[in-house]
Amino acid sequence: MTAPRSRIQRKNRETILDAALEVFSAHGFRGATLDQIAEVAGLSKPNLLYYFPSKEAIHSALLTGLLDTWLDPLRTMDPRGEPVAEILGYVRRKLDLARDYPRESRLFAGEIIQGAPRLAGVIETDLRALVEDKAAVLRAWMEEGRIARVDPVHLIFSIWALTQHYADFDAQVRLVLGPGHDPFAEAGGFLDTLFRRLLEPRPDP
Repeated sequence: MTAPRSRIQRKNRETILDAALEVFSAHGFRGATLDQIAEVAGLSKPNLLYYFPSKEAIHSALLTGLLDTWLDPLRTMDPRGEPVAEILGYVRRKLDLARDYPRESRLFAGEIIQGAPRLAGVIETDLRALVEDKAAVLRAWMEEGRIARVDPVHLIFSIWALTQHYADFDAQVRLVLGPGHDPFAEAGGFLDTLFRRLLEPRPDP
């Protein structure tokens, strides 16, 4: 039986994970080193290795913790709700997630760009099942004539792309907009209009 961690051990573990998130999101998995993570954490490398045996172990712990946070906004889409409001609520939750967790978004993007070596199994099982479940909800709303007919899976993909862009390409967005702009506030209004128009039911030709 594993002994419970002490308060100091929990604090050091959290410090290491936060430092690793900073390093991985800035340098990617391949560019990050244990020395960099230890330096940002303010710990010696041997002390770091007491908590995590390898860079891979730290990265895996971060991704495991991140995945639930990343999937929660989609899980909360309610089949009993008003369709357009539920979808726009999902868009807003994803945009808020990109705003509040930009490092986590870049960490996830880096994993996917590498071919998802550590998350492929979860994506092929848990994420695929969740997307299929919500796609079925979207299809039911379309069959009822409550939203326009579009490909439901690609609708979900488009929401991911159009919200996470503001975290993953934050520097580009801010440089193009220039000073005096709030990218997330402006994006919220634009995406609301975009998806509302896309989803408005249209009569069959």
